[in-house]
Amino acid sequence: MLVLGTPQFPYHGVQLITVLISTKAYHEESLTLRDDDYEGDPLGEQSHVLPWSLATLNSAAEVELHMTSLIEERTEDIATQSIGYISS
Repeated sequence: MLVLGTPQFPYHGVQLITVLISTKAYHEESLTLRDDDYEGDPLGEQSHVLPWSLATLNSAAEVELHMTSLIEERTEDIATQSIGYISS
């Protein structure tokens, strides 16, 4: 799971907006992560972001493990793609 943002809502507090990551490319519109997309170490297997698979979490405590991070430009690409799915 990739955390895209953590907006603060006046009546609901913080929510983490996430997309799913998979080692399988289920769909031609999945976004393949390359080694240079990571700020930290790559995940080890070829991974694909599924920008249509959004989930929200109500607390950072629900994130049990932080494995790595993506560079800002790639995170913005994924957010833009996800917004495209929401708005279409």
